[in-house]
Amino acid sequence: MQTFVKVADGVILQTTKGQMKVQVCNTRIIRVVYTLNDDFSSKESLMVVQRDFAPVLWNLEETDQFIEIATEELHLKINKETCAFTYFDRQGKLLMKEPDGGGKHLIPTEVSKTVFAQDTVIKSETSADGVKVRAEDAGTVLDRIAYHWKLEFEWDKNEALYGLGSYEEGIFNYRNHHQYLYQQNMRVVVPCLVSTKGYGLLFDSYSFMTFHDDVYGSYIWSDVNDELDYYFIYGPEFDGIVSGYRYLTGQVPMFPRWAFGYIQSKERYTNQAELISIVQEYRERKIPLDVIVLDWMSWEGNYWGQKSLDPERFPDPEQMMEELHRLNARLMVSIWPNMQNDGPDLLEMKEKGFLLGNQSTYDAFNEEARKLYWKQAHEGLFSKGIDAWWCDCTEPFENDWRGEVKPEPEQRIWLNVGEAKKYIDPQYINAYSLLHSQGIYDGQRATTESKRVVNLTRSGYAGQQRYATITWSGDITAKWDTLKKQIADGLNFCVTGIPYWTLDIGGFFVSKREHAWFWDGDFDAGCEDLGYRELYLRWFQYGTFLPIFRSHGTDTPREVWRFGERGTVFYDTLVKFDYLRYRLIPYIYSLAWQVSSRAYTIMRALPFDFRHDEKTYDIGDQYMFGPAFLVNPVTEPMYYQSGSRRLEGVEKVREVYLPAGTSWYDFWTGEQYQGGQTIKASAGLETMPLYVKAGSIVPMGPKIQYTSEKEDPIELRIYPGADARFELYFDEGDNYNYEKGQYQLITISWDDRKRKLHFSKPTGKGYTGMPEERTFRVLIVAQNHGIGIEETPRVDKVVVYKGQTLTCDF
Repeated sequence: MQTFVKVADGVILQTTKGQMKVQVCNTRIIRVVYTLNDDFSSKESLMVVQRDFAPVLWNLEETDQFIEIATEELHLKINKETCAFTYFDRQGKLLMKEPDGGGKHLIPTEVSKTVFAQDTVIKSETSADGVKVRAEDAGTVLDRIAYHWKLEFEWDKNEALYGLGSYEEGIFNYRNHHQYLYQQNMRVVVPCLVSTKGYGLLFDSYSFMTFHDDVYGSYIWSDVNDELDYYFIYGPEFDGIVSGYRYLTGQVPMFPRWAFGYIQSKERYTNQAELISIVQEYRERKIPLDVIVLDWMSWEGNYWGQKSLDPERFPDPEQMMEELHRLNARLMVSIWPNMQNDGPDLLEMKEKGFLLGNQSTYDAFNEEARKLYWKQAHEGLFSKGIDAWWCDCTEPFENDWRGEVKPEPEQRIWLNVGEAKKYIDPQYINAYSLLHSQGIYDGQRATTESKRVVNLTRSGYAGQQRYATITWSGDITAKWDTLKKQIADGLNFCVTGIPYWTLDIGGFFVSKREHAWFWDGDFDAGCEDLGYRELYLRWFQYGTFLPIFRSHGTDTPREVWRFGERGTVFYDTLVKFDYLRYRLIPYIYSLAWQVSSRAYTIMRALPFDFRHDEKTYDIGDQYMFGPAFLVNPVTEPMYYQSGSRRLEGVEKVREVYLPAGTSWYDFWTGEQYQGGQTIKASAGLETMPLYVKAGSIVPMGPKIQYTSEKEDPIELRIYPGADARFELYFDEGDNYNYEKGQYQLITISWDDRKRKLHFSKPTGKGYTGMPEERTFRVLIVAQNHGIGIEETPRVDKVVVYKGQTLTCDF
């Protein structure tokens, strides 16, 4: 360091190799920018929306060796000789340390752009992942000089690291691992890292990146940037880190209530009559359902990616939507960013010059192109009454889904990153989904306030949560190993601050095909195979406790009755867990309000709530679902192998670690256990090990067929052993009036020592259709009392709540 200057919001350091700015964003967040240029970049961030920070008190001190910056919560010590940064909490406890030698590097790199001439050859192919259009033999020219950056760390030996997004390897704790951060089917990048030491790191970069904690060192590397730009976020609890992330990148809008019900999908329903008949079948069988999904190729003829329905197969879209809505179901429709064969949408995009170099994929980085894309989606689909979007293939330039053998990891980087760089500025190849999602969200919000945006998308990026997206994990295979890996993948995605993640229940590819490495399922007979029925059932049990509950895939049907008939264990158990999901809608929808209003996370890796229990750091197949439920999916076969071959001698249990610091109730029996121990939990086919933390309040609704059917009465289960508090939320269910305060929020608290239950006077302005009173059937859970999914016939007290403060003794 040569000199430093104090400015209003931080310090600017002049060094022998460039300059750095340390910006105090608030008492818990510090931004660090390092550049070799004369000026810091003035570009707007695509991920960070909060750059206008309120003034905060902080102190600057200088010693012979260090510059020290201190806020009320954080203390940053900068080595004057090497510019190595070390972060401490206010008690002086070490949080994060760079190597003493410095650890921040900028390396100049040439950035080329592709030149597409008039005679550039455009080739297309149809794959399992849709039509892919590629420009062949295009030339390149030097565009500018940018920088690779590298940031090194010295992590504590007992420190665990999570985040980075959702990938396919099933890594949970990233210590002693590496990861390649590029977008692909089954790979979703979120450049955010969260530590059990109590901090998070958010990297404002959109290029290909790598993470290493291995023989090559401990560092993050990024490919193409103007400068190194990152945020240090102090929690210390994970909820606090997520809150800081959302403060920077945007809050999460509410989904409609129906989005938390069961979503039935498959590849694919083909016409209007079939969609309606499937919903009718669910209603006739009294199996709960809220959403039916229309997958790809709903367009006319070969107009790939056209955002309107084929008039032969969907002769009256408005009437179809009226009938689906009469059945209290919603429709989600698949739309794609790429188009082919000169359909009307493609021709309009081409005429406006809004296509990328393959003359197929629209330019989501262009605001006017996003507006045109929305206009097409609105005119062809939304105006007909459809309810939700499925934005498929939002990492549109994959290049390795071919061949019998899966390419090596480094080959996949070269193939996929190289293909993306051909059409998108290398600095921004990971951000396509972020901008695409913005176009859908902005377009629908500008069109109507009466229908909340729901966008299921296969890719994601930091900040995308503000555009009402659900990310799913891509086209995974039906294997037991995949099921287990997906649990860790989902937890790492949600810990980054993006709360809504889901998957294809049952795996997308169920069978195995030659010459396609990705089509590698273990069950050629599909749902006729008892081995697949067992796997599907376990996946469905797990899916019941995901933020979004959705079945989808190819090769075999996915409707509940395809797995047996009433009276058989597979059918009955699927229906049982579907009903459980619907009984928990009051709990789940209230948590969704917490997500939107308090930066909460529903799907919670165990260190969210048990950071001081180091035994939780490497448990990637258990998690908390909200504050109450400890979810423990079964991830190994116990009854059948593939081919309906019966397994013999397999114990019907799974090991469950009960985190320390609390006691736990078995949801199915009411039996109580002390935390801090591993138990063998009963895991027969009809159940999944499920525990509830002592000091929980769980509101359960009546048995219903769809989420808006009825809310009353609420069965209120109190799990004693500690004080408890729960905020129960209600609103109209599907508009944006909640943003104007039109809701009802009731705080329910339990005093364990006094055995008193308290209902607060509600907050919020109320809403249209709000009942004048609510009935609560209260249970103090004990062994064989207030257990399982069925409504409890004899409760401990019935409380009629009329909007006034109320206290009950037990």
